[in-house]
Amino acid sequence: MAASLGQVLALVLVAALWGGTQPLLKRASSRLQQVHERTWVRQLLQEMKTLFLNTEYLMPFFLNQCGSLLYYLTLASTDLTLAVPISNSLAVVFTLIVGKLLGEDIGGKRAFAGMVLTVAGITLCITSSVSKTQGKPSTL
Repeated sequence: MAASLGQVLALVLVAALWGGTQPLLKRASSRLQQVHERTWVRQLLQEMKTLFLNTEYLMPFFLNQCGSLLYYLTLASTDLTLAVPISNSLAVVFTLIVGKLLGEDIGGKRAFAGMVLTVAGITLCITSSVSKTQGKPSTL
């Protein structure tokens, strides 16, 4: 089963939502205050309250979950052998790009070479899949 262009774009959006929010979640969670309660139940409730009242954490979390929902919906009509490599591989690339934009150290030339090779491989997968569907109606 080959993927349509709409399915591929949905999977790239999933990767952007997953990968783009990871550095934001990391940054927001590192700034959270430490919570200490006497019982584990109160500790859990206090931690959830702290997380869900922090918009710096909540917005990336919400976008990440939107990516998960879109992934689930896209899997219904997309070949799994194409969906998993596109979404997971490109999520790493988006994580590195957003991390670099936020000032994180992403690993230098080797990380950049890895991103280029990843994008080249995914481009080959997409090209071969989309070319099979030219002229066929899209399901997404």
